[in-house]
Amino acid sequence: MSAAQGRRRPFVDRHGLRDETQAAAAAQVIERIRAEGLELVRFVFADQHGLLRGKTLVAAEAAIAMQAGLGLVGTTLLKDSSDRTAWPVFTPGAGFGSREFEGAADVLLVGDPQTFRLLPWSPRSGWILCDAYFVDGRPVPFDTRGIYRQALARLAAAGYDYKVGLEVEFHVYRIDEPRIAPEAAGWPGEPPSVSLLNTGYRLLSEQRYDQLEPVIELLRAPLQALGLPLRSIEIELGPSQVEFVFGAGIGLEPADAMILFRSATKQILRRHGYHASFMCRPKLPGVMSSGWHLHQSLVAREDGRNAFAGAALAGAALAGDGLAGEGHWDANGLSDTARHFLAGLLTHARAAAAFATPTINGYRRFRPNSLAPDRATWGFDNRGAMVRVIGGAGDPGTRLENRVGEPAANPYLYFASQIHAGLDGMTRRLEPGPSADKPYEAPAALLPRSLEEALGALHDDTELVEAFGPQVIDWYMRIKRAEIARFESEVTDWEQREYFDMF
Repeated sequence: MSAAQGRRRPFVDRHGLRDETQAAAAAQVIERIRAEGLELVRFVFADQHGLLRGKTLVAAEAAIAMQAGLGLVGTTLLKDSSDRTAWPVFTPGAGFGSREFEGAADVLLVGDPQTFRLLPWSPRSGWILCDAYFVDGRPVPFDTRGIYRQALARLAAAGYDYKVGLEVEFHVYRIDEPRIAPEAAGWPGEPPSVSLLNTGYRLLSEQRYDQLEPVIELLRAPLQALGLPLRSIEIELGPSQVEFVFGAGIGLEPADAMILFRSATKQILRRHGYHASFMCRPKLPGVMSSGWHLHQSLVAREDGRNAFAGAALAGAALAGDGLAGEGHWDANGLSDTARHFLAGLLTHARAAAAFATPTINGYRRFRPNSLAPDRATWGFDNRGAMVRVIGGAGDPGTRLENRVGEPAANPYLYFASQIHAGLDGMTRRLEPGPSADKPYEAPAALLPRSLEEALGALHDDTELVEAFGPQVIDWYMRIKRAEIARFESEVTDWEQREYFDMF
C-alpha cells in the first residue's frame, strides 16, 4: 500500500485503534443507526471535571465519524470549572511545551461502540462515549477515561479486576423561573432559582418517597432503558435529597455508568422543570451535604473469586492471595490482599482526596459526627470511618466502602486513584492498623480541609505522582489551582456581612 493510499484509509483503521471484535461492534452501531431510523447521534467524552462534551451529528455523518473520528477543539481538555482555558494556548507550545495543543488545535474523538445507547428522552437520538486521540493516532494523555484504563491495566498485570458499586446522593429542586434573563449570563452564569420538593429530616421515610415519586418516575424508566443497573432509590436526610444505588460492575463499566447517570439525570429533569444538582453542599437553608460512597473489591482473574474475602473459618489453611502466596488470612475475615489494599487507601488518603473530592465546595462536608469522615480511618460497618469494611470471612460480597468522595467527582480519576493507592499498599505490604471504634477521635491523619491542602498532599505523594505520571499531575493541578485562584479573588457573602458595616 502506498503512503497516499494509507492516508486515505479511515483514521481508526490507519492507526489500528480497534481489534476485530471492536471493529465488528462498530459496524453493528452503524447498522443500528440506520435500522433504528436515528436522525442524530451525540459523540461525547468525559473531560477533566467528569462533564460530557462533544458534538451532535446527523445520522449520515455519524456513520462516517465512527471510522474517521471526529475533530474537537483540544482546549476542552485544558479548561477550569468556569470554562476558562488555564494555559496560553496561542503561544509556542501552548504554554506548557505541547505542540499538539498549540493554537487551540483539534483532537480526534473515536467512539467506543460498546457504549452506544439510544436516548429515551431525546427522540431518534443516539449517544456514544468516545476516547480522545491526537491526529497522529496517539492517545491524548489527559483523556481521563484513558487514565483510568491505564490503572486497570496495572491492576490486571497484578492478577485482578476492579469491581465497583455506586451509592450516589444528590439534590432535586423545582426551578422557580425557567426564563433565563440576559443579566444571568456570565462566565459562569447565574444558577437557577429553585424551591424544595420536601422539607427533609425524615431519613428513608415512605411518606417523603411518595411525595417525590412523580419526579423519581421521570428518571427510573429512562435510566433502566439505558441499561444502568439501578437497584434502589432512597430518601436521604436532607431536604430534597435522594440517593440512587447501582449494582456493581467491572472495569470501565461502572465509571461509564456514573458519567451517563449524572448527565441523563440532569437532562431529563431539566426538561420537566426540575434541577438536579450533584454539587456537594448547595447554599440553601437546612441543606445536608451529598456524598458518593464507593464500594470496591478486587476479583481474581484466575478464578473469579472475591480477593478481599477471608476464609469461612478463621485460621483455615488456604491458598495464597496472589501476591506473596503466603496463605495467611487476618482473623477479622479480610484477606491479605484486602488488608494491604485498605492500608494503601489510608496511606494515600490525603493525596487521593484531590480526585475523590475535586471541588472547593466538597471540603465543607468533612465534619465530625456527620456521617462523613474527617480523618483516614477504617472500621467494620462503621459509617463514621473513611473506609467502612463490609462482609468478611466467607462472604463473597466483602468490600471496602470509601466514604470520602463527593458526587461531583470524575469517576475515572477517582477510581484510578483508588487502584494506584491500593496497589501501592499491596506492593509494599502495608498494614492498616487497628480499626477505629471512635472514628472522629482516632489518632489518624486528618483529611484535607481544603482543595488547596489536598493538592499539596498530592504534589508530595511520590507514589501517586509516579503512578499517574508527572505530566498528568501537573496538568490536573494547574486546572484545579486556576479554580482556587478565581475563588480567592472574589469577595464572599461572608466577608461582605462580616466587614462591610463593621469597619
